[in-house]
Amino acid sequence: MATNIGMMDGAYFVGRSEILAWINSTLQLHLNKVEEACSGAVHCQLMDAAHPGMVPMHKVNFDAKSEYEMIQNYKVLQDVFNKLKITKHIEVTKLVKGRPLDNLEFMQWMKRYCDSINGCTNYNALERREACKGGKEVSKRAAQSQSSAKGTAASQRAHSSHNARRNDVQPSGNSTNQSVKASRPSSSGGPAPPAHDEQITELKLSVDSLEKERDFYFAKLRDIEILCQTPEIEHLSVVAAIQKILYATDDDATVVAEAQAILSAPSKEAEPSSPIAEHLSPIAEASDEKASSETQKRKAIKNHDVDAAATATLSPRQRVSDASDVHCSGSPLITC
Repeated sequence: MATNIGMMDGAYFVGRSEILAWINSTLQLHLNKVEEACSGAVHCQLMDAAHPGMVPMHKVNFDAKSEYEMIQNYKVLQDVFNKLKITKHIEVTKLVKGRPLDNLEFMQWMKRYCDSINGCTNYNALERREACKGGKEVSKRAAQSQSSAKGTAASQRAHSSHNARRNDVQPSGNSTNQSVKASRPSSSGGPAPPAHDEQITELKLSVDSLEKERDFYFAKLRDIEILCQTPEIEHLSVVAAIQKILYATDDDATVVAEAQAILSAPSKEAEPSSPIAEHLSPIAEASDEKASSETQKRKAIKNHDVDAAATATLSPRQRVSDASDVHCSGSPLITC
């Protein structure tokens, strides 16, 4: 079904002229722009053409001017979607603004849906529209526009054939004057030709597309900025490098080089304060103290053994003389 088509589907590559021709032929209207259907009434009648009797046409307002009245039409359309179990999301806030790109995309989806169910055949649009508010006036305006367009086309054909006959009758000497007159632009302040309207519409579509792309990438940059401000990672060098590029005001290539320098800078100062070093330092101190105490014990044992060996090698006379030296060395109890 057309409810699950993606943005790269061929339905979204249908041109504006083809969409307008399909709407005007199906509903017997005379729309010149896709955004003229932003009120939602055209969408409701297209669903009525695809599913006859499913849409309560007496609730549809073709004369809706304010956003509140347009929203009421979209509520009717949403109720029809719910009855038919159509999961297509209607972006009402964008459609009621009358933006060309949003209305074109939604109308492209509508055409794809109606084509997929082979609807909109043998449909009396004028009779069904009479039950709507403002439906008769819309039908009258459409009929007048169509008749005036036919009259304009007929007059243009007659005028062109008349000019052709005059060119055949006039002598060849006046050909230069005729070419000069033809080359002069028309000074009458008439309406702009349809080609200009098409160019203006294309430019509006381009502007809307660029605005969407701008908002998309701005949201991405904002998410990166919020992530870099997280307290757990804001002190990292890679975050500083990202912020260096993110907050750069000039389009200078040196900004990238400075960011790379931040990444390649040594982080020796941060090594002693690392959690692993802090957890391991008491163990290292305890092992050092234990090693020093064992060394002192070994030295004391060695000194005691050396003294014992030296005493054993002395003769009895030397031992007595050493003892007398000790007694005479200032003891208060023994006199030499």
